[in-house]
Amino acid sequence: MSASTILAATLMVGGVGLFVGIFLSFASKAFAVPVDEKEQEIVEVLPGANCGGCGFSGCAALAAAISQGKAPVNACVVGQKPVADKIAAIMGTTSGDDQRKVAFVRCVGDCEKTTDNYIYTGPKSCASVKFAPGGGPKSCRFGCTGFGDCVQACEFGALSIQRGIAHVDEEACVDCKKCMAACPKGLIVEVPYNYVSHIGCVNPEKGKPVMNNCSIGCISCQKCVRTCPQQAITMVGGFPVIDYAKCTNCGACKEDCPRHCIV
Repeated sequence: MSASTILAATLMVGGVGLFVGIFLSFASKAFAVPVDEKEQEIVEVLPGANCGGCGFSGCAALAAAISQGKAPVNACVVGQKPVADKIAAIMGTTSGDDQRKVAFVRCVGDCEKTTDNYIYTGPKSCASVKFAPGGGPKSCRFGCTGFGDCVQACEFGALSIQRGIAHVDEEACVDCKKCMAACPKGLIVEVPYNYVSHIGCVNPEKGKPVMNNCSIGCISCQKCVRTCPQQAITMVGGFPVIDYAKCTNCGACKEDCPRHCIV
């Protein structure tokens, strides 16, 4: 092969490389997608848990929604107020004074307070046992069955089964609401973290039927309704419910409950 042939080939390859480089440089500028600087800053602030508790597929999707004004700055349930404050600073607004909220299991009927009506041998799942006779073996058909569907749903280790019922570790809970969706009986609700009184029973029955099935169940005596100085407790669906917007956190209902089911 002659030197002229080698030189020609080298020049051709170099020329093609130069052309491709120039083309790619032009294309990268011509077809570049505008970068939202606020969106990038928000992504860096978010914890990166990608839990979906905010209602979006992940932190990147939430950051895009916040930067476009389609989601509030305090939408991240994992980061809560500290992260909300940082995002608010990026967006040039305020995060508000929303207080921390956590999950609460509305059942205090553990294995010491209730009994089993029969031996259950089916699938160990709350979703499955609800189709068993009486809604499961537990003497109170309205209470927690204790098979832990909520425990499996929680990605943060905030739930556990203790003495036969689900228990929430408030310090670990990020209020992602996945446990609420997992409970087939709707026993898990969102409550303010700093409040001292939560009603741990949703049995709509009254008096003796409740007492026969749970030694601590609410008998609908309505003493808490009468005791509350702010009228923050009302009967809803046959059992008392606290309106935390009216509650002053005095704890009077808890002290006066004769059944000790306000915890």
